[in-house]
Amino acid sequence: MTHDPDFVVPETEDFDSPHALFKELRGRCPVAWAEEMGGFWAVTKHEDICRVLTDWKTFTTTVQNVVPRVATTQRRPPLHLDPPGNIPYRNAILRFLSPARIEGWKPMVRAMVAEHLDRYIAQGKGDICEDFSFVLPIALLAAFFRLNPKDAEEIRRVGAEFNMALQRQDFDMLRERSDALYAIAARLIEDRKANPQDPDQDPVSNLLAVRVDGEALPDDKILGALRQFLLVGIIAPTTFIGSMAIHLARHPEHHAELTERPDLVPVALEELLRLYTPYRGFARTARHDVELGGKTIRAGDPLAVVFTSGNRDEAVFPEADTYRLDRGETDLVTFGRGPHMCPGAPLARLLLAETLEQLTQKTARLTLTAEPEMTRWPEYGPLSVHLVLTPR
Repeated sequence: MTHDPDFVVPETEDFDSPHALFKELRGRCPVAWAEEMGGFWAVTKHEDICRVLTDWKTFTTTVQNVVPRVATTQRRPPLHLDPPGNIPYRNAILRFLSPARIEGWKPMVRAMVAEHLDRYIAQGKGDICEDFSFVLPIALLAAFFRLNPKDAEEIRRVGAEFNMALQRQDFDMLRERSDALYAIAARLIEDRKANPQDPDQDPVSNLLAVRVDGEALPDDKILGALRQFLLVGIIAPTTFIGSMAIHLARHPEHHAELTERPDLVPVALEELLRLYTPYRGFARTARHDVELGGKTIRAGDPLAVVFTSGNRDEAVFPEADTYRLDRGETDLVTFGRGPHMCPGAPLARLLLAETLEQLTQKTARLTLTAEPEMTRWPEYGPLSVHLVLTPR
C-alpha cells in the first residue's frame, strides 16, 4: 500500500546527517512514510518505538524484520517468531548469559581485546574497523559457540562480504553469502550431532537438547537460529566501535577524562550507546489498521523502529545530542525492548566496555585522517574509520 511520502531516504549520508534527519522528523512527523526500499513507516519517537516493540499482537515480526527487506530464505528464530514461538530459542541462549556466566567471561574478553587492540595500536595508524573491530567480535563469537578456527575464519570472511553486499544493495551476492552462513551453521549442527558436547557448556548442543512438550526443536529452526546469532554478533559491534573511535577523535577531552578516570567507562559506554545506536531499521508489520503517532497505519504496512532516533528523543533525554555522564539511569532502546530484546546484550556490553577502557588507557590521542565510510539502512555507523594513534 502506498501513502503520501513524508520524507526521502538520502542516497548518501555522513556521520552526522542521519541524526539531523531524525531530529527533524521527531519534531515535524514522528511517524513518517518513505517510498524508498519498498515503502515503510519510520518510527522515530521513543514512546512510539517502545509501543511497537512491546505490542507484538498488533505489530508482528513474522513478516519483515528489517528495512530494507533482506531475508532471502527461511525463518530465523528467535527474531522471526512472535511469542511464544521465540521463547525456547531465546532461553537456550540466555542460560549462557547469566550474571555469573558473564563474570566468568571477563578474563577471556580482556585478553581478546588486548591481543587484537595491541596489534592495531602497534601499527600506529590504520582502519579501526578493518584492522580491529571486525576481527574482535568474531573471536568472541568463536569462543562463545566453540567454533574451530577454520569455521571462525570463514565466518569472518563471509560476514564481511554479506555486510558489504547489504550496503551496496547487491541482492544476488546477499543471497549467496546468506546461503554460505547457513552452510556453516549446518556443519556446526552436524558436528554436534556426531560429536555430542555438554549442553550446559555448549550453546549448539543446548539448542539440540531443548524439548517443547516432549518434542525437539525442528532442525530447520535450529539452523535458522544459529544463522541469526552468527550474523547479528558480527555487524553491530563493528560499526559501533568505529563510532566510539570517531567520538574520541572528535572529543580529545572525553578521551583524556576516561584515561584519567577509567571508573567512568561503564557510564560513558551507556552514553555512547545512546548517541551512536547502531540499528535503525529493525522492522515490524501491522496486523490490522492502527493509529500511531498521528498517522493511520494500514494492515500489512511495514514499520522501521529507528533505535538510532529514539535514543536521541528530547522528550526522554534532555540535551539529547550532547554527551553527558550525569544522566543517571537512562531508558535506552539500543538493544530493543519487549519479547525480542537482544539476548546477547550483557556480553556485548562487556566486550564494548573492555574495548573502550583499553583504547583510552593505551592511547593518548586518536586522529581522524579521512572521512568515514558509512553504512546504510538497516545499520547506522561507519564501515571504515582511518586513524593515526598516539600511544601512551
